[in-house]
Amino acid sequence: MEKDIQFRKNFIWNILGTGFNAFNSLFFMITVTRINGVDNAGIFTIAYATACIIFVIGTYAGRVYQVTEPDKSITDKEYIINRLITAGGMNVLVILFCLFREYDIYKTIVFILLTLYKSLEAFSDVLYGVLQKNEKLEFVGKSLFFKALVAVLVFVVVDIITNSMIISAVSINLVWIIFLVAYDFKKAKEFIDLKLKVNMKNVAKIFKLGFSTFGIAFLGMYIINAPKYAIDNYLANNYQTIFGIIVMPATVIGLVAQFLIHPFLTKIVHFYEARDLKALKKMILNLILAISAFGIISAVLAYLIGTWILGIIYGIDLSSYKLGLLIIIIASTLYTIGTIYSNVLTTVRETLSQFVIYIIIAVFALIVSNVLTKTWNLDGAIWSYLCIMSSQFFIYTLYTNIKLKNIFNKAR
Repeated sequence: MEKDIQFRKNFIWNILGTGFNAFNSLFFMITVTRINGVDNAGIFTIAYATACIIFVIGTYAGRVYQVTEPDKSITDKEYIINRLITAGGMNVLVILFCLFREYDIYKTIVFILLTLYKSLEAFSDVLYGVLQKNEKLEFVGKSLFFKALVAVLVFVVVDIITNSMIISAVSINLVWIIFLVAYDFKKAKEFIDLKLKVNMKNVAKIFKLGFSTFGIAFLGMYIINAPKYAIDNYLANNYQTIFGIIVMPATVIGLVAQFLIHPFLTKIVHFYEARDLKALKKMILNLILAISAFGIISAVLAYLIGTWILGIIYGIDLSSYKLGLLIIIIASTLYTIGTIYSNVLTTVRETLSQFVIYIIIAVFALIVSNVLTKTWNLDGAIWSYLCIMSSQFFIYTLYTNIKLKNIFNKAR
């Protein structure tokens, strides 16, 4: 009975925390657009997108890898030391990136502050892994929920008072530091054996063991954001703002997919181990149908009232981007279906092949986003997004079905 109650607490708080944390960038973007203007919002969009890509370096193998812990010899302290290295590396990398891109001081500071914010999130994540391993996901959800809520409120209030995106970004970093010290570490250290010595060989081992997982996540983030970098190369900041706004609803589809897919991961494992291809394909089909239905409804609503609602929220006339928003929703739906196949491949231990797939798609994304954006401006960026997401969908659909057929044929 007590376990059931704890499971419900973990489940509810995890959804609340993950959901609020996923959408805080939406509220940041609305605030910056309305208070600081479309040019500043464009800088914020590309800076936040970059911080999210570098965040993958910060989390490296990720919390799922830490929680499942295939190598029991690696301690929590060693995971924490590894995360200190990767989270710190994020901030070094963003400085080098800004120097390479030759950004001005203002834009560089925004990039650094938002990356610092995500590096704090990356370090908190390793403490969340400690809590999750000890069935305390409830604390993780509470931390994410209250951090997201307080950070948004502080950001809005500070930006209204100061009209400074930089000071507002500093304020959310302070919020995360306070929560990290006063709540996250305090809760996690109850389960950490502080007396254990750190073996630096194990710290280095994490980099080796989690490389494929990291590579897939990193390239996946780049693929999603490739059109934003093409816009940064060829167009003004206000176009970055518009693209960021019409892409934002696509994140909802991805979030819904996470909630749909995660409860079925254990079933995927069960059907795979039982070599029940029929049941596995049926379950995959049901997930695809659910995502497709949600995507179709979203596409219809986006075309009919999407730009009107977004225009009210952001205070910008977006009526001429009705078709663009529709294309983005369709593209995101296709990409999300591709991620279903990706989860299936990960379950059957197909990570290296996925890494190769993502390298191919990333190269395609780099070329198509730059060519189309340079040729047709923002319309080109939108169409490149559809091309990139479609390529991921078609490659994953084809490869996964062939791979599963071969696996199950060998098992007969």
